[in-house]
Amino acid sequence: MADTITFRPDEDAARALAALTADGTSVSTAVRAALIDAARDRARTALRAEAEALAADEHDRAEAAQVLRDMETLRAW
Repeated sequence: MADTITFRPDEDAARALAALTADGTSVSTAVRAALIDAARDRARTALRAEAEALAADEHDRAEAAQVLRDMETLRAW
């Protein structure tokens, strides 16, 4: 059984909720989808920042290049 959540939307949140439910979508469904979308967006943002940090790390890039060179010598053909 899911928990019940109560919140008091401000004007911006009330407008956003109205937009999300204008097509007949229930408030619960709209809020649930918005929370999931927000969590995915946050995870994508964090992953993007991590990838950018790794791409900017010269030491890490040099080490990855060395690993690729080492692996090339192990190719069978």
